Amino acid sequence: MGKRVASLPISEWALDDKPREKLMQKGSALLSNAELLAILIGSGSRKQSALALAKIILDSTGQRFTTLGKSGLEQLLQFEGIGRAKAVTIMAAMEIARRCKGEDLQAQTKIKDSETAYRVLAPKLSDLPHEEFWILYLNNANGVIQISQLSKGGLTGTLVDIRLVLRKALELGAVALILGHNHPSGNLQPSNADKELTRKLQEAVKVFDIRILDHLIITQNHYFSFADQNVLL
Repeated sequence: MGKRVASLPISEWALDDKPREKLMQKGSALLSNAELLAILIGSGSRKQSALALAKIILDSTGQRFTTLGKSGLEQLLQFEGIGRAKAVTIMAAMEIARRCKGEDLQAQTKIKDSETAYRVLAPKLSDLPHEEFWILYLNNANGVIQISQLSKGGLTGTLVDIRLVLRKALELGAVALILGHNHPSGNLQPSNADKELTRKLQEAVKVFDIRILDHLIITQNHYFSFADQNVLL
């Protein structure tokens, strides 16, 4: 699409330059990333179309939706033409994408190893700019009963209430847990606080014959397994 087309109202564009109409007639799979984002944005500004704005935003992320998914409200508002309503729409769409990635994985019958647990937890944690703590509650066949977010923190860490972990485990009838949290910094090594929290949780759930099978530290593309590295007690 040239500069001339970008400056025209969308109603005057050729069909292939109209994202909504193109999706309805040809299907969503044929749309580019910028076209899909332009549909979310809805409208542009006096200076540029929604499609041109979408291209600018994607250029700033290196054409990666995973990077866009890490953008917070204030980051999105820095783009001219993006107000709070449009920023919230983009953030909601990115969260839907993350949840879609995790739904099929949660439905699998068993957690066989750290790699399987990572594939379930990664969609929840790998792309976040802040730290969160999640737990997989498992039945006696290592099947996932529920995946729950326990806490959400800033870039420096997150607080975990051991009482909440126990209460949820007992409510669900879980016999085993897998812990998971992310390190937005990309550092895979567990901190002393990570090790101490794991130890406290192990001691607390042991009283109720509940086992902690693993604790994963997750970054964007990798993970550290307490079980694999023999860090668990």
